[in-house]
Amino acid sequence: MMRFKGLLVLTASLLSVPALARAQDIAPGAGTTQVTIIPGGATFFTQGKNQSGPSFGNYTLGGSLTYNVTQWFGVEGEVGGALGITQDLTQGGFTNNLKSPNTLNYTGNAVFSLPTHSAFVPYATAGIGGMTLFDKRALGIDGTTSFLTGNVGGGLKWYAGRWGLRADYRFIGIKSKDDAPSFFGQENRYGHRVYGGVMLNVK
Repeated sequence: MMRFKGLLVLTASLLSVPALARAQDIAPGAGTTQVTIIPGGATFFTQGKNQSGPSFGNYTLGGSLTYNVTQWFGVEGEVGGALGITQDLTQGGFTNNLKSPNTLNYTGNAVFSLPTHSAFVPYATAGIGGMTLFDKRALGIDGTTSFLTGNVGGGLKWYAGRWGLRADYRFIGIKSKDDAPSFFGQENRYGHRVYGGVMLNVK
């Protein structure tokens, strides 16, 4: 009888090994390489300190590629566009209903994730990069201008196997340029960006 019980325990243990292995294979979490697709978000630029340029908001979309060196640290390259939308823009004491300028953003970031051993992973991030402001003659922007940028922020990732969802916030600083248009860039400017993204573990 004791041998029979021992055999049952041994059999159950052996059968559970493949099941545990399969569960570990499909357990949610970050892969070594991740792609994030950003279908929608918003970027809001605050007014210049000396009121040299108005505040305005743009629609944001883009994507990023993340390489996770360890469970808690990764590096990320990100490219995104902020598409101008029609809104009230106040400059020089006058308010006009015009479309804001389009921008292209490109950054390299360090990502620090909290190993929670669950499907929900909060993270913090910081990085540097650039922003290109495209011409908009109605706003006095006669050419394309690029600026040095820095960002800091964080968010939350949720995994469901190989894919997941991501919510992200960034505080952005844009360094001024003497030859920038009066609408944007003659003094340091700041912005806030939020987005929702879809993640895919590709490796």
